[in-house]
Amino acid sequence: MPKFAGAEHVAASVHPDCGILRAVPFRLPVYCAFTLLAVVTNYFLGKEVGWDVLSYHLYAGLNAVSDRFDQDYFAAGPQSYFNPYAFVPFYLLVKTGLPSLLIASILAAAQSMILWLTFELGVSVCPSQNTRLRLAVGVSAAALAFVNPILMQQLGSSFTDITTGAVVLAGWLFLVGTVRGPSAARTICAGLILGGATALKLTNAVHAIAGLAVLIMLPLSTSGRIRHWVYFGISLGLGFAIVAAPWAIRLEHMFGNPLFPLLNGVFRSPEFTTEPIRHFRFTPDTLVEALWRPFQMIDPMNMVQEELRAPDLRYAALLVLVAALFSRWMWQRFAERAVREPYAHLAGPTRVLAALGCGLAADWVLWLSGSGNGRYFLPAACVAGVVFLGLLFTAFAAQPKARNYIIIIIFGVQAIQLWMGTDFRWHEESWGGPWFDVAVPAKLRTEPNLFLAMGGQTNSFIVPYLAKGSGFINISGAYVLGPEGASGARIKTLESRYAQRLRVILYGDELHEDSDRRSPRRSQVDTTLSPFGLRVDMGDCETITVNGLQPEFAFAVDDEKRSIPIAHDKRFFVSCRLIPSDTDNSARFARQQSVDLVLNRLEDACPKLFQPRRPLTEYNGRQWSRHYTNTDINAWISGGELKFSQPDRGAELVHVGHEIDWIKAPLRLACGRRDNIYYAKVLGTKQAP
Repeated sequence: MPKFAGAEHVAASVHPDCGILRAVPFRLPVYCAFTLLAVVTNYFLGKEVGWDVLSYHLYAGLNAVSDRFDQDYFAAGPQSYFNPYAFVPFYLLVKTGLPSLLIASILAAAQSMILWLTFELGVSVCPSQNTRLRLAVGVSAAALAFVNPILMQQLGSSFTDITTGAVVLAGWLFLVGTVRGPSAARTICAGLILGGATALKLTNAVHAIAGLAVLIMLPLSTSGRIRHWVYFGISLGLGFAIVAAPWAIRLEHMFGNPLFPLLNGVFRSPEFTTEPIRHFRFTPDTLVEALWRPFQMIDPMNMVQEELRAPDLRYAALLVLVAALFSRWMWQRFAERAVREPYAHLAGPTRVLAALGCGLAADWVLWLSGSGNGRYFLPAACVAGVVFLGLLFTAFAAQPKARNYIIIIIFGVQAIQLWMGTDFRWHEESWGGPWFDVAVPAKLRTEPNLFLAMGGQTNSFIVPYLAKGSGFINISGAYVLGPEGASGARIKTLESRYAQRLRVILYGDELHEDSDRRSPRRSQVDTTLSPFGLRVDMGDCETITVNGLQPEFAFAVDDEKRSIPIAHDKRFFVSCRLIPSDTDNSARFARQQSVDLVLNRLEDACPKLFQPRRPLTEYNGRQWSRHYTNTDINAWISGGELKFSQPDRGAELVHVGHEIDWIKAPLRLACGRRDNIYYAKVLGTKQAP
């Protein structure tokens, strides 16, 4: 078999433990090939314009480069105040007006760096010094990372899990370097990089913490490892502080919480809940569920590791391989009394493989217990493929055919999963024209107004297209803002600043009277605005048109199962002027007191389900409701009945008694979660859970 020219000479001149960027032929062509693969894949998947893009991705980039703290308030909900710097490239590209395909191709090319770094990690765990074999392991590792359906979903999109994930892998590559040859400089560099990645996206904290487990395999004494842990910890904090400081200073000045809205139980800003914020959507309830999760991920079902279908057999394959190798090791140790290789004399690649395995195990536990969301696991998912191939090439060094058959089977089955069982985009649109084609009426382009947005999707992507100086507040949706307290005072300040230039904005081609039996309805909007002392002026309404964006569905009031699509290739947003309202709200406020009493008692009866506690109650003219972000539960009172649902799971409505009974006294509930579905039963009744 022909050999790569000059490869042996280069390999011989490099000591196996001197560094991580080993002599591997054709490194640059490999990089280019994976970049081309990412760009082509993005082209076939189409443009991504899902919920996150419309709700906060574009706005975050705008917020990072312009000071909007004085004119906006929760414009994109609580996500308005997450560190926005990772979204700046997307915003700047969209602002240029370049074709959407070109923008996405640029993003995909940059995002392909995560495959480059996976290739380097794969090379580092190859047990052989054969250059072609090292190349094969690296390419296979990057290819195994590529067939991750969640990674493919994010190629060419505005999601920053993949871009900040590449930064995480860069930090882990430095950790691998210091495991090969202990170096304080490399350890410090790893800490700085991982600290910065965590500041850009706080979900990367689990990967940064897991880096400590990688350093367990340093070929040093205990005191030497502790010294490197100290280096890593200090540099980790320093890297976080450097990247987070500019944004944290603004948050501290605005809210008194440098990490707002997170950790508000510590900083206690009056403008957000002080209850713990933690999303339980994908976290397992029991140890059995946690152990089963790698095998559950094989099933092409949604709501397993993310909302879309993203089947992935790599974790189960890795677990089975580890179990098989452990069993073989136990047999050799106890049945054959094999001599175990001393820890201090592990070869460089073997030590790196063990280090990555320790880091991956720690990462998995932290991630699964913290969120279980596959989007936040992307860098560790790449490491999982590296560890799998490292173990496979090490265990089957003498049986290359068996090893190759296993690799072919893994790629083949995963390819079938990608073809038949994967959702590749949250909301796919065709290429052509700019990323957003927003037609704003001249009045809204030239006259700055304060817009009060309504809806679970904030639609803050419209903000850059409004008149300069316009303000934006999302008052009604997943996080409800009220007219009282610190938030109410902030809203009143903005209202007084804009005086007579107040408008409402929400999804729909126009605002309808109740007789039209179509949404959005004027009465619902006025009901939401009434506590703020405002109502709609139907004589001054404008419609914003977003071309090339499929519509949501508007539902008829009398038959919610009958959908009425407005158009096939446009989405409309109606904006009407707001004027003072003289509505007497005394009866409404009195009614809300009894409603709040009932909902508070419901929360106290089952705190596991209804969290965070005490969100604001919203009234839409027909029902009083609360949304619990930690558990994705909606609870409401209508027709004298107390009910809740878990819409993201498609679960049935759960009835938990009559309002009048809860007013008389708190009821006792048997409640919890079974098969990821929340249930509750009023004790002492025949109601089924």
